[in-house]
Amino acid sequence: MTRIIEIENLTKVFGDVVGVDDISLDVEEGEFITLLGPSGCGKSTLLRMIGGFEDPTHGRIFLDGQDVTNIPASKRAVNMVFQDYALFPHLSVGRNVGFGLRVAGVAKRDVIEKSREALALVGLEDRFDARPHMLSGGQRQRVALARAIVRRPRVLLLDEPLSALDANLREQMQVELKHLHTKVGLTFILVTHDQTEALTMSDRVVVMRNGRIVESGSPQELYESPKTGYVAGFIGSTNLFRSRVEIVCGAPMINCFGQSLIAPAAVASISGQEALFGFRPEKASLVSGGKGKQTNTLRGSLAEVLYHGQSARLVVDLGPDRVVIDLQITDVIGASGLPQVGDAVALSIESHKIMLLQDEVAA
Repeated sequence: MTRIIEIENLTKVFGDVVGVDDISLDVEEGEFITLLGPSGCGKSTLLRMIGGFEDPTHGRIFLDGQDVTNIPASKRAVNMVFQDYALFPHLSVGRNVGFGLRVAGVAKRDVIEKSREALALVGLEDRFDARPHMLSGGQRQRVALARAIVRRPRVLLLDEPLSALDANLREQMQVELKHLHTKVGLTFILVTHDQTEALTMSDRVVVMRNGRIVESGSPQELYESPKTGYVAGFIGSTNLFRSRVEIVCGAPMINCFGQSLIAPAAVASISGQEALFGFRPEKASLVSGGKGKQTNTLRGSLAEVLYHGQSARLVVDLGPDRVVIDLQITDVIGASGLPQVGDAVALSIESHKIMLLQDEVAA
């Protein structure tokens, strides 16, 4: 693949605050990459520097091999979609979409044609003459997308574009945005604090914290095999615990809130050391009636049942602490059904589903 963006040692300082701290990052042409992290982690600042809306304190930005660090936003082959859509209320949808083309001196006939083509890509060709106030939130968001892609920028920057939408519409727009990316073939860089958005739409997710990149990888890599406790806790839910590794009868053993578990075989190499471990709630299974002969079993009492429709989350009290497990309703209803609060329960977790993590957790 071809690199379209190269970021070298980029830093942004606001007074005494370091917003972005020595970040280097490459983006491939046609990639859908997401900058993910909590508020204040530097992701929007990084996006604005890529777009030319913020000047870096140090470092360089290359677009198609050209150093654009000091080139203004209006002369970069990028475009940005903002959170608030920024549509002109007095202009029709078609004129909103074609605004940038008109400013660039494109002929009126071509502006109309290209605006209609862009609206067709987002399914709004029949709203060409409507005004923004006549549209729903999702439709206004699609108009903003059409306006951003009408000039076919090399890179499309999206700054939390779905944050103002309600939950159902946000899910719908996630699908549409990914579909749009496939259709137009542009490079998309999305900023969000929503892990579901990042996992749903991205080819690659870059997780940020305190102005730095913590980890990057495909959604599946970061969910199934996170390297740090921070990413394991930020992307999805994880039961985290610390334990010293001991070799017992040839097997590496760890202690999970006062109960013993067999750890993955690779953990034997750190025998005698303490480390951070975790397992995803859906990786554990419920042993019927609190009984079972499975080797890796945690026993406790049920503290809470959180019913989610197709699934349920069980909060299990192990004494010194609690763990959670997620179950599909179809897996338990056909057997003995969901246990009740106060019931004795046992959880089984296979050793290879326990993660060894770098000792850094979310604040």
